[in-house]
Amino acid sequence: MKTLKFKTNVNCGGCIAKVTPHLNKLKGIDKWSVDTTTPMKVLTVETSDLQPDTIIETLKTAGYKAEVAD
Repeated sequence: MKTLKFKTNVNCGGCIAKVTPHLNKLKGIDKWSVDTTTPMKVLTVETSDLQPDTIIETLKTAGYKAEVAD
């Protein structure tokens, strides 16, 4: 399993509610969370086989931005 981290503009509980169905429908995500207390609003995804581009495109579909965090 690998852990992917993304900087996002998911910044509140309402935003998390909007992305939840999009992320939950992805096969291959074992667990995910967004830390809205940090300036970068870091999305952490635990997956065994998904690529970062898949997560970025999924958030884009939900109306949010994401980029791989350093």
